[in-house]
Amino acid sequence: MSAATLPALIQRFFTDRLCIQMEASPHTVASYRDTFRLLMRFASARHGKPPVKLAVEDIDADLVADFLVYTETARGNSARSRNTRLAAIRSFFRYVAMTDPAWLLHCQRILAMPNKRYVKRTVTFLDAQEIAALLAAPDRSTWTGRRDHALLLLALQTGLRASELVGLRCSDVTLGTGAHIRCLGKGRKERCTPLRRDTAKLLKAWMGNHPDDNRPLFPSIRGERLSRDALEYLVRKHCLTASRACPSLAAKRVTPHTLRHSTAMDLLHHGVDQTVIALWLGHESVATTQIYIHADMRMKEKALARVAAPQVLTGRYRPDDGLLAFLEGL
Repeated sequence: MSAATLPALIQRFFTDRLCIQMEASPHTVASYRDTFRLLMRFASARHGKPPVKLAVEDIDADLVADFLVYTETARGNSARSRNTRLAAIRSFFRYVAMTDPAWLLHCQRILAMPNKRYVKRTVTFLDAQEIAALLAAPDRSTWTGRRDHALLLLALQTGLRASELVGLRCSDVTLGTGAHIRCLGKGRKERCTPLRRDTAKLLKAWMGNHPDDNRPLFPSIRGERLSRDALEYLVRKHCLTASRACPSLAAKRVTPHTLRHSTAMDLLHHGVDQTVIALWLGHESVATTQIYIHADMRMKEKALARVAAPQVLTGRYRPDDGLLAFLEGL
């Protein structure tokens, strides 16, 4: 193979494989792009030639392993981010093996590289007092404050993902009897989530006379849809304001996904079955919802309360040996 084969394969992987055949989301394409931008720069520095001159054999299992170590040590990536980088590289080399079987053994060595294990921490969520403080934080005398309050209330009631929230349009909201919101979720799965009366009433007031427009439900000040960065910023901003009234918020790192976790925990505390919670959140598998059961101390405390203590007689220990009795008495 010529040295130009690798750049050509990478271009076809992004244009044909990801965008046309797999119809990958813009978020996935951007994640893969960032991985290969870093990988090509790393390989270029290692081999002393520009990325356009790199060949497939230059990207072997040893280089990929060194690259993954570099992402963790030099760039400070977590083990989870490291595994995400490896998933992108694996996807590319599966495509290379399918395109040209002559590279099958080369690709298999990379595809056999394992993920790194990491500590799975319990999810962070907000309790009722913290939720109330967060919803009270936006200044509703301003346009942005009313927008942010409606957004936070909808996020906490529906548990939508960040990408689903910023992608909502006014036409996705159905008010009146059977009020619900429709969104296109992960894996291009459309789902509908019912709305409480107070949420539906607030959204109706927010949308005003444009309930059926195709405009963003929560636009920026320029009328465009909010970016994920803007959503994360406004959540952090209002969390900081709310922490003055509710100090426990200051100890938590609150993100848009924390609001999603809070929705799940609220449903769990109200006795909703985990299969229903999985449908509510748009989880592919019910097993994904079990992380909330692990994080729920209330359920564990209720289980502990049902367990009877063992019938063991308690008393002071009495040694039966004379020497031990002497030592005990000193």
